[in-house]
Amino acid sequence: MPFLGQDWRSPGQSWVKTADGWTRFLDEKSGGFVGDISSFCKKDDHNKENLFNSINYDVAAKKRKKDQLNNKAKTQYFHQEKWIYVHKGSTKERHGYCTLGEAFNRLDFSSAILDSRRFNYVVRLLELIAKSQLTSLSGIAQKNYMNILEKVVQKVLEDQQNIRLIRELLQTLYTSLCTLVQRVGKSVLVGNINMWVHRMESILHWQQQLNNIQITRPAFKGTTFTDLPLCLQLNIMQRLSDGRDLVSLGQAAPDLQVLSEDRLLWKKLCQYHFTDRQIRKRLILSDKGQLDWKKMYFKLIRCYPRKEQYGDTLQLCRHCHILSWKGTDHPCTANNPETCSTSLSPQEFINLFRF
Repeated sequence: MPFLGQDWRSPGQSWVKTADGWTRFLDEKSGGFVGDISSFCKKDDHNKENLFNSINYDVAAKKRKKDQLNNKAKTQYFHQEKWIYVHKGSTKERHGYCTLGEAFNRLDFSSAILDSRRFNYVVRLLELIAKSQLTSLSGIAQKNYMNILEKVVQKVLEDQQNIRLIRELLQTLYTSLCTLVQRVGKSVLVGNINMWVHRMESILHWQQQLNNIQITRPAFKGTTFTDLPLCLQLNIMQRLSDGRDLVSLGQAAPDLQVLSEDRLLWKKLCQYHFTDRQIRKRLILSDKGQLDWKKMYFKLIRCYPRKEQYGDTLQLCRHCHILSWKGTDHPCTANNPETCSTSLSPQEFINLFRF
């Protein structure tokens, strides 16, 4: 059988021959001593005192490390890999399979939120996990989830962007936790209940911080949005994929209010998110006998999911079953790796681990 350690008698540790026989020591980097206590009972009291002081020091260090792991949510214990292998089922060579929590721990979501192209994707993934998959995560994955969520909130507080998006995420998570905490006797959450109560208090604190954000007007005195020609203003507004953004933009200035009510603008928005069959089922006529596309849009979003749009997504290689961010090179053995990759939406990413 293969030997993984420095010595066959104890993997990863050193053995030194003394007058009393072979004694086991830790590596120099650890600076510790784990020799057998009974072998030192024959020595003098000075050596015994040093031995027990060393043992007490090791116990205290382990206790501090355990307390740090259990109580300090800011400490991160997860990998940051560019790609992972998603395997389903067990074989003689491989035991177990990749779970959602393992994928969430190993993939580099921590730095993905710093990329504007991946930010919305990660936020949507956090929201879906908060709705139904939080209890399927391991304890370390739940801790990692809260760490990433805190980074997301801090980024929004600094940039003052995507405030509404994070408010909805926090509200969804808080609602789910309120339901799960009431079922504490059924072991639906990993860890002490007081720890989850503390996390819920943190969520309320983050919500308060987001509500207190005062967006300052920049001191730039050049060309503004309203100074652009109307055709350019409409062209920019047509690129907004959320109707609530159109409503907010219309509240910024009286001239923009008129543009935000453009029927063609809301018609294109409805046709982008929903199929013709869905639109025909939710027709609404205005007082003038015309289709009220704005009312139809807000009615449709209550009945059907909107089309998701992201600048960058996770992708799965169908040939080698490797999951990575788009544009990330992985050791693919296919002749044409580009044709084997499939982009995954956040929901498809979660469904990937439902075996």
